[in-house]
Formats: sequence, structure tokens, C-alpha cells
Amino acid sequence: MTGTITIPTIETDRLRLRAPRLDDLDAHAAFRASDRSRHVGGPFTRSESFSHLAGIAGHWQLRGYGRWIVADRATDAALGVVGPFHPEDWPCPEIAWTVYDTAEGRGIAFEAAQTARSYAYDTLGWTGAVSLIAPDNARSIALARRLGARPDGTHEHPAFGALQIWRHPGPEALA
Repeated sequence: MTGTITIPTIETDRLRLRAPRLDDLDAHAAFRASDRSRHVGGPFTRSESFSHLAGIAGHWQLRGYGRWIVADRATDAALGVVGPFHPEDWPCPEIAWTVYDTAEGRGIAFEAAQTARSYAYDTLGWTGAVSLIAPDNARSIALARRLGARPDGTHEHPAFGALQIWRHPGPEALA
């Protein structure tokens, strides 16, 4: 990619998917410092969380797509991170999600992940998508199933170990 990418904002009935901002750091760092971040290699320090948040913005510049901050549409409070994602050590692009504890159990991850997947299919032209999930992450596995994804092998990651690959239905199946 060359040039500067503007991170689009997408709104749903309840959510705003938007670019990360410095004022998201407190919520992001709180999640990444908690035991809930163990599925993504945590817990992490605030400084590591800042670098991670900056990396979310930078991914857009390097790949032309990336994850958004999931924010409450009414208050703009950060609730998590979602979107198309492809780190260098991943086998292929994926739809990734993380919700902070204040967003759990409210259908926010489902709504945000559906929106992100639609963006990947409709705007980026993806013909399929996967999500890589730690085998002990029951909530993410349940969400993948709710999104219609099915198990499709594993990926051995050098830091995270064996991750399950969950294959989403293609755009033609969702039409």
C-alpha cells in the first residue's frame, strides 16, 4: 500500500466501528492487563497496550484494511476491537474480535463481527473468511458458531501454539 488510508466509520443500530483514538487507551489497556487477555498472549503492560493500539491503526496503512474500535453508538465508549486482520505470522486474513468486559453477553461481538465480515466481503471483495481461535476460548468458539463458521483445521503459531481455524460461510451463502 502507498499513501495514507482513511479508516472508515461504520454504524449499526447500536455500534460505531471507528478508528482507534488515544482516549481508547484506558479501556484497551484494562482489557489487555486482565486475565481475559490470556487468549491473545496477555496480560500486557499499559505500554504494550499502547503499542498494540497503535498497531491497530498502522495495520490499515500497511494492508489497506484492519480492525476498528467497537464503540457504543450513543456514548462512543470503547467496547472492543473487531475487523479484518492479517498479521505477518498468520496463515491468511481473518475476521478478528475482542470485546471488553463491559460488552460481554450483550450481542455486541456478534453485531460487530457480522458487520466486519460484511465489510470484508462487500467492500474488500473477500470470497471467504476465517477466524483463528484458541481452543480454550469457549466464548469465541460460541461466537464463531453463531456466525455460521465451522472448524477447518489448526494453525501452529510460534507464540500462541495451536489455534483452531474457523471458516465462515462465503458471501454467496449469506446473500
